[in-house]
Amino acid sequence: MSRKLSASASHLSDASAPFVAYLRVSTDSQGERGLGIEAQRAAVERFAAEQGRSIIAEVVEVASGSGADALSKRPKLAEALRIARRAGGSVAVAKLDRLSRSVAFVAGLMATGVPFAVAELPHARPFELHIFAALAEEERRRIGARTADALAAKKAQGVKLGNPRPAASLARGLATRRAGAEAHAQSVAAAVAAARAAGASSLAAIAAELNRRGIATAQGGTWYPATVKRAVERLEALEGAAAA
Repeated sequence: MSRKLSASASHLSDASAPFVAYLRVSTDSQGERGLGIEAQRAAVERFAAEQGRSIIAEVVEVASGSGADALSKRPKLAEALRIARRAGGSVAVAKLDRLSRSVAFVAGLMATGVPFAVAELPHARPFELHIFAALAEEERRRIGARTADALAAKKAQGVKLGNPRPAASLARGLATRRAGAEAHAQSVAAAVAAARAAGASSLAAIAAELNRRGIATAQGGTWYPATVKRAVERLEALEGAAAA
């Protein structure tokens, strides 16, 4: 499924404009910090209801997207912007850091001309979002500096730094990619069901319908019968695990 993104209530040109929800996680541990997909989805849906707006699409991304050039690393955010632009709507996020903690990145998003809204900052004006982003960016810089100082101190004490368990690190990376694929499969589940209800009985027909609706694959590409098959298999596996 796909939904829409917006910046702040004051940055919307049309009070009835729909939202495209943009949900992002960068590690599978974020769910433990309240930043998981379900928590973000609930926050955006609450926000949309309070604003009296509809959510026409939802886009889920698994990517760190750090730095001022992060948009090039986030095909799903680019997709959300395209959907919002076509619909004359806005992109909505649960928290500003789901977009970025970079002032330059937030400014770049504003320059695209597509409004975006932040559920935790419902009344923030565009210039205020720059301020919040600047504060977040400075906090990230301070955390980085403290981490570097702590590592330097440990190294001076003779502590061996680095990853002593590369296999475990690789396993975490694979788990993160798998979580991303599963999250995307869940995000298109409603669209697949709608395509079937409309008479799309084959994988090729479902792929054609998803492409017609402008919904991209997890990699930001075009749907084919094989990619639909993998998404459906993931959904069936998740449903089976939930029922077990």
